[in-house]
Amino acid sequence: MYESNAKQSGNFIVSPNGPIHGAIDAGGAKNSVLKLMTACLLAEGTHVLQNVPYIQDVVIMSDLLEAIGAKAYRRGHTATGLGPEKDIHTDPTAATPDDDLIIETPATILPEAPYELVEKIRASIVVLGPLTSRTGRARLPLPGGDDFGERPVDMHIDSLSLMGVQFKSTHGYIEATVPGGRMTGNRIVLEYPSHTATDNILMAAVLADGITVIENAAREPEIVDLATMLSSMGARIKGAGTSRVIVEGVPTLHPAVHRAIADRVVAATFAAAVGIAGGDITIRDAQIDHMDMIVRKMTNMGLHVSHSQSHPGIRIYKDENIKLHSVDVSTLPYPGVATDYAPFIVTMLSIADGVGIVSENLFSGRFRYVDELIRLGANISTEGHHAVVRGTDRLLGTTVKAPDIRGGAALVLAGLVAEGETVVANTMHIDRGYEDFAGKLSSLGANIKRV
Repeated sequence: MYESNAKQSGNFIVSPNGPIHGAIDAGGAKNSVLKLMTACLLAEGTHVLQNVPYIQDVVIMSDLLEAIGAKAYRRGHTATGLGPEKDIHTDPTAATPDDDLIIETPATILPEAPYELVEKIRASIVVLGPLTSRTGRARLPLPGGDDFGERPVDMHIDSLSLMGVQFKSTHGYIEATVPGGRMTGNRIVLEYPSHTATDNILMAAVLADGITVIENAAREPEIVDLATMLSSMGARIKGAGTSRVIVEGVPTLHPAVHRAIADRVVAATFAAAVGIAGGDITIRDAQIDHMDMIVRKMTNMGLHVSHSQSHPGIRIYKDENIKLHSVDVSTLPYPGVATDYAPFIVTMLSIADGVGIVSENLFSGRFRYVDELIRLGANISTEGHHAVVRGTDRLLGTTVKAPDIRGGAALVLAGLVAEGETVVANTMHIDRGYEDFAGKLSSLGANIKRV
């Protein structure tokens, strides 16, 4: 299943079609769902994850769990991830089936992850915590995913070592063992509030002896979502969403039914589409309290964002014939502006009035989409981790290549206003993080098709 899907690709062809209007759902959060899936390894039995998007990363993670010994399938289907006849690249009905993902975890799992799957997805590193916690050992290669530069796993290894895990590295693999089979709680101070390191420690600590305290923990909504699911499985966790998380280990956990939160990055993508093309849309499931800083920056640029106090959803609209204003943005850990938002902000700045500076403080190599925007006529210069964006009056359509998930989506958004036709190749990157991206944009009135 994984291999056949991975071979699919194609192009998005985008042309300007005026402002966009309508209502859509962002769907379940990729950066939460992948961790929720690995959390299912912690307890034998049948888990039900709701609001799981039909994206390629979910397929890869499903295949990874199957290689470890679990079963992962959509309700009503029997095959991993999407079901035997469902392919997110070629089947237009694959975007709208039951969004429940069933994960059956057996009593015995294989604590080893295959290289050919781990290399494709950065989130695969978060199987380290559950595997060592559940089985007392793990063996996995260094993870891959979007190529943003070096991502050392030292923080994961150092943190779990404090809980009694012994590590060795051989031929590109990490091998972990827990003498006695059970970790011991400890106080762990992260030198940086890493999202995935916090995930790993959290999932390791729930079955460890004693109390684990995570200082300088990541505070993302996806961390809270994971902690909520773990708590429903019987874990004892306090402080999730703050910089100090306290976990009291328990002997065993049980399966759970859990609904993933909405994807704030997908919501921001469609909000940026309004900033670029104009219009008025509602994202029905977006949670504005997860998007405070990006909403503030978009508002400063000239977008209007409103929400109801009584239920989820945000409305984004742009005054007709009013250009965006340039702003300066620095990416920072949550609640700052997420690094995933930067490509959309840079694209908005490329057609805004004035000059904006975007500073990327989290990942080196994250500006690889900039050269493609320049091919469309954007006036952007980069130096180190800074991008200086001078707004232009127009972009011109041409063929560009998606370098990663968010950079690829940003190129599609640029095509909404680039004169002529924009062809975005390497769509398999976009499929990793967006469910039926072209279909949702089309439903809002965009002129986009997939070939």
